[in-house]
Formats: sequence, C-alpha cells, structure tokens
Amino acid sequence: MTQPTSASPLFASALLDALHFAATQHSAQRRKDKAASPYINHPIRVAQLLVSEGGVTDLVTLQAAILHDTVEDTGTTPEELERRFGPAVRRVVEEVTDDKRLPKGDRKRLQVEHAPHLSPQAKQLKIADKTANVQNITTSPPDGWSLERKREYLDWADQVVAGCRGCNPALEAVYDKIMAEGRRSLQT
Repeated sequence: MTQPTSASPLFASALLDALHFAATQHSAQRRKDKAASPYINHPIRVAQLLVSEGGVTDLVTLQAAILHDTVEDTGTTPEELERRFGPAVRRVVEEVTDDKRLPKGDRKRLQVEHAPHLSPQAKQLKIADKTANVQNITTSPPDGWSLERKREYLDWADQVVAGCRGCNPALEAVYDKIMAEGRRSLQT
C-alpha cells in the first residue's frame, strides 16, 4: 500500500485520525507532574520533535509516535491498532511497547538491550520519546521525584539512546542538547 505524502490531504487526515484515537484513549490520563498535565501532550510532543527537529515526514513513524503509549498505558490492543492504522504502525508501536507484566527493572533493562535491534522508525521514535521525557523530568518533574531519581532516569535514557544512534543525526543532536541542559539543571 502506498503511503500518502506529507503534502496530501490524506496524510493530514491519517495523522489527525491517529491523534483523535490517542486523545480518546488517553482522555482520562494525566502526566505525573505537579500540574497533572493532560497525558496526550506527551505523544504530541514526541511527534512534534520528530517533525520539527528530526525532519521526519514518514506517516507510519508519525502515527506510531502519536500512538506509542496506547497499547502500554490504555486498553488498546495491537490488533485494534492494526485494524485501524495498518500492520506497519502496529509493528512500530509494538517495538517500543514495554511488557507491563514484567517488573519495572526488567522493562528498563530490556529497553537498553533491545534498542540496537529496533527498526529505524522505532529508533527515531525512541530518541524523540526520551528527549521529551528528559525535558519533562528536568523542567516539570513528576511530583515527589528526588534529585537522585531524576539523575538515574537521565543515565538510563542515555543508555537507551546509545543503542538508537545512527538513525537521525539531527534528532540525536537535539537529544544531546536537551540532555546536556538537563544534566546542568540537576547539578547541586
């Protein structure tokens, strides 16, 4: 199946369909910051980073960015994503989805181990996701996170992103800049 180009009305419609679906699925969820921001702001930011900083115009990657937490954090199934958005979107979302049945430490370890083996689309999504998370953790952190926990997150994010490097130098440069700013802000 041929994907619509970024200048076509079909592209915009398909992207907005993913956004509407994700907004509906995440409608009751909030971020863990003090302001309890709407959760949908996160996948929107991930997609925005891919486009504005990484120059990504691939519809599958952008839809997957918007939908990347739906299987992990809502009642959405991979089959539902495939029916609505196709097998390619499902594949990318599944590549970046943690198995919530596993303990948190195992999920984090597996992200580091699996990162080098992700598709280029999933690697770019993962870098944008970690960029957005580092930015959030250092500017509007989850309520109650200690300085040490924030630093540990940044160290772990660096390990994950290390396995994704080589897929989008522009996006990687933005990640490096945000990470450096974040580390400076967490120095005591």
